[in-house]
Amino acid sequence: MLPNTGKLAGCTVFITGASRGIGKAIALKAAKDGANIVIAAKTTQSHPKLPGTIYTAAEEIEAVGGKALPCVVDVRDEQQINNAVEKAVEKFGGIDILVNNASAISLTNTLETPTKRVDLMMSVNTRGTYLTSKACIPFLKKSKIAHILNLSPPLNLNPVWFKQHCAYTIAKYGMSMCVLGMAEEFRGEIAVNALWPRTGHPLLPDFFLDEYPDVVTKTKESHDAVPEPKKPKEPKELKEEKTQPPPKMHTGAVEETFRIVRDSLSDDVVKATQAVYQFELSGEDGGTWFLDLKTKGGYVGHGEPSDRADVVMSMTTDDFVKMFSGKLKPTMAFMSGKLKIKGNMALAIKLEKLMNQMNSRL
Repeated sequence: MLPNTGKLAGCTVFITGASRGIGKAIALKAAKDGANIVIAAKTTQSHPKLPGTIYTAAEEIEAVGGKALPCVVDVRDEQQINNAVEKAVEKFGGIDILVNNASAISLTNTLETPTKRVDLMMSVNTRGTYLTSKACIPFLKKSKIAHILNLSPPLNLNPVWFKQHCAYTIAKYGMSMCVLGMAEEFRGEIAVNALWPRTGHPLLPDFFLDEYPDVVTKTKESHDAVPEPKKPKEPKELKEEKTQPPPKMHTGAVEETFRIVRDSLSDDVVKATQAVYQFELSGEDGGTWFLDLKTKGGYVGHGEPSDRADVVMSMTTDDFVKMFSGKLKPTMAFMSGKLKIKGNMALAIKLEKLMNQMNSRL
């Protein structure tokens, strides 16, 4: 965490999408430095899955020593933007910094992206950034520290970043082109830059950054519902108490991998994970396998789990063994399409930690 310097004391920072996430984090950091924060976001009522409103964000900002002005702003609405800018200038006397953080995302290919999602991304990401910047610029020009910061990626024209989510890439690059154009247009008056945070998640790629330039990105929405499994076709042994030894499994590399996984399980691992994983493996020694990390002590076996899987992973047997042995990174497998995931992505990421424990033994 960067130390607070006090350089933002008394400055007014206008942040779109600041009711939660990265926008709110930036707001809180600036507030701790003494800044006035304009929370320009559209959330006024809390959502069960997405907590946080412009009002709760304002309370948090003021709790750390900053001053907050919550404004209802959907960046698709030019009048709402202009109203918020007017209120900010009236309350704080001007605007020193604009952070264009509001963004919409749909990681879907051309045929799977509904028109309304295309319109949403273009309107929020590109058009919203442009209009908010346009509204703030006359007041930014009056500031001695005028700055626009867009949360947008480097302009990377590698086709890999267009192939699977063309509409999203275009919309985000529109924000980046605002940086490119406005930085030159207002050179000497307003500093214009972009910030693109890394994800930090092992199963989510850092979009637009060529860390793996030869990989063809293939993403799936992480909230796909896991289909209801058919009635379990379990060996007789699986119907007995879970404390019984696991059933005899097929011979081969997959069985050996699961044996090592089984030997590494513990109550602590189960307690920390609390998930059932199902593996659909194609190729020799393949079929359906499961890893139960909800039942005390953990349990593995061939066939479908007795309880509904939280995560279903599909891949070849060779890639499965490579992944658990550390020879194939889950990130690479997921990005290249070798690994397909349905279900709870957060629980899929938890399995990554278990895989790392296996690597030294395989």
